[in-house]
Amino acid sequence: MLQRKQYDKIPPDKIINKNSNKNKLNVIKEGETMIDFHTHIIPNIDDGARNIEETFKLIKEAKQAGFEGIILTSHYRENYFETNTPERNIWVNAIEQNLREKGIEINLYLGNEIYMTENIMDLLIQGKASTINDTCYVLFEMPLDIEPENLYNVIYSLNENKLIPILAHPERYKFVQKEPELINDLIEQGVLMQANYGSILGQYGPKAEIIVRKFFENKMIHFLGSDVHRPKTTYKAIPRALEEIKDIIGEQELEKLTTTNAMLVLKNKRIEIEETTEVTLTFKEKMIMYLKRR
Repeated sequence: MLQRKQYDKIPPDKIINKNSNKNKLNVIKEGETMIDFHTHIIPNIDDGARNIEETFKLIKEAKQAGFEGIILTSHYRENYFETNTPERNIWVNAIEQNLREKGIEINLYLGNEIYMTENIMDLLIQGKASTINDTCYVLFEMPLDIEPENLYNVIYSLNENKLIPILAHPERYKFVQKEPELINDLIEQGVLMQANYGSILGQYGPKAEIIVRKFFENKMIHFLGSDVHRPKTTYKAIPRALEEIKDIIGEQELEKLTTTNAMLVLKNKRIEIEETTEVTLTFKEKMIMYLKRR
């Protein structure tokens, strides 16, 4: 068994990079309709937008889809995507200035989707990666194919430092599709869950669609994000995804996932988590999970 890496308990304000903007409480509107929790819109720093033209196309599409706030969660993965927090802040400030000049009203918030590593605390402390809007919430992802042996070590290190982990798109991991009860266990460990809008529409295959539906039914999802990378893709399907999800969980719960919970995160406030129930699959669903490749 891997040994947990030991850290002194560090208040979240010590993790905030001094070169970054303080969390933008002054621009958060109480009546903000929807906030896209997971995007790859900053240009040319990960596998998302390839240039500034695509960035502005994506922002325009987000507005048309009904979003008034966007959390910019570019990948941070050691040795692959390593644009640090000060550099990403420069991009955010430049994009915001251009939007103001164009008269486009939309709020942008800085974050990261951090590829899981035992160095995650070091990355945050050194200002390489960032929490969401300089709060205690951290969005992270895992390998899609293989359950990492150090998963609980990483969660432990975040919890010990008073940070709240949020797992990106749990429905997409192959090992979660085989054993969805893992997500119940992670929620019990204090991990929150962010699903992708496209999953309920089959964008990531029938297995992810089945699993995310079960997660919605069992109150295991806390945020929704587009995970958008390119123009003319995900945003055009948002209205249909919203209808599908509303049919499963109802309008009031949908508002929590699209707006209320995201607002609480941006304000660094606690989210009340409802008790979950374990996922059970029908015989037909089990056959689909067994037979389908994706």
